[in-house]
Amino acid sequence: MKILLHLCCAPCTIYPLRVLREDGAEVHGFFYNPNIHPYQEFLRRLQTLEDFAAAAALPLTVHRSYDLEEFLRLVVYREQERCPFCYALRLQATARLARQEGFDAFTSTLLYSRYQQHDRIREIGEQMAQEVGIPFHYADFRLGWREGVDESKRLGMYRQQYCGCIYSEKDRYYREGKGNREKG
Repeated sequence: MKILLHLCCAPCTIYPLRVLREDGAEVHGFFYNPNIHPYQEFLRRLQTLEDFAAAAALPLTVHRSYDLEEFLRLVVYREQERCPFCYALRLQATARLARQEGFDAFTSTLLYSRYQQHDRIREIGEQMAQEVGIPFHYADFRLGWREGVDESKRLGMYRQQYCGCIYSEKDRYYREGKGNREKG
C-alpha cells in the first residue's frame, strides 16, 4: 500500500514512519503547515524534517509557500475552533495530493501527538476521505509517544515547544499575571 503521510515535524514522524513501514506500507511524506509561526520556526522545522527524511530514505513533497496571512484570515474570530480548522486545512490538502498522485490512502503525524485532539483528527480525516474520495488510514500513533521522543533526543533533533500557530505559542509561553505587566 502506498500511503501519503502528512508531516508536522521530524520528531513526530519517527514512530509513525517506522510503524507504517513495518506494516508493509510504501510511505511518502508531505510537509504542508501554513499554521507555523514565526517564519524562522517554519524553516527550522522544515530543515530538521528534510535532514531526517534524507537519513531515513523518506521521499518528501514540501509545500514551501508561507501563506501565514491567509491562515490568520481564516482563523481570526474563530480562535476557539482553530485546531479543528487547522487539522481540516492540512488533511484536506493531504487527501487531495494523495488522490492526485495515485496513493492508496493518506494519514498524518497529527495522530502521534498526545497534545492534539485525537478524536477530532480522526473524524476530520474520515470526512476528508469521503469528500476527496481516497481512504484515510487511521492509526493511534500515540502508543509510540515515548519511543519517538527518546529517539528524537538521541538523534539530536530540534524539538519545538509548541504546536505551531501563534495562538499555540501564546498558550505555551504566556501566563497571565506572571511577570507580564509593564514596569514603571
